[in-house]
Amino acid sequence: MINPLIGIHAALGELGSILFLWVAIELFNPTDKRIKRAKFVALLGFLFLFLSWIIGGYYYVKFYGPDVKPLIKESSASWAHLIVMETKEHVFLLLPVLSILTYFMIKNSKNELLKNNKLKNSVVTLSILIFLIGMSMAFMGYLISSAARLALEVKVL
Repeated sequence: MINPLIGIHAALGELGSILFLWVAIELFNPTDKRIKRAKFVALLGFLFLFLSWIIGGYYYVKFYGPDVKPLIKESSASWAHLIVMETKEHVFLLLPVLSILTYFMIKNSKNELLKNNKLKNSVVTLSILIFLIGMSMAFMGYLISSAARLALEVKVL
């Protein structure tokens, strides 16, 4: 049976990432209202990514490590853990850090974002980077889940 924590982890991570695409869109042409909205959305995105991080970590320690990881590593899709999961584990650590950095850049630079194109472009670029990393995490999660299902099917047969 699929653990519901996987769905919660994935949903929070994907929503958190998508929220940073929203932040970037708000800041393409910033106004006071858009900056205020971007700040709120960035904080919400950080909270979603942080919760996804916590839930994913709990799932990994409690269920994936003891049950799923050995199954995948013994299958023909062992690369899914050896390459994809190892990459995901390390890259995902950056998302909450980058997202809180983005939030504080917006929070502490409201007036500067209206005047300073370099700063605005930096925050927009960082927001898009968070979105892209988050979507790559979702794709990696899909590969790992597919490998686990394949390994389980082979084991059942």
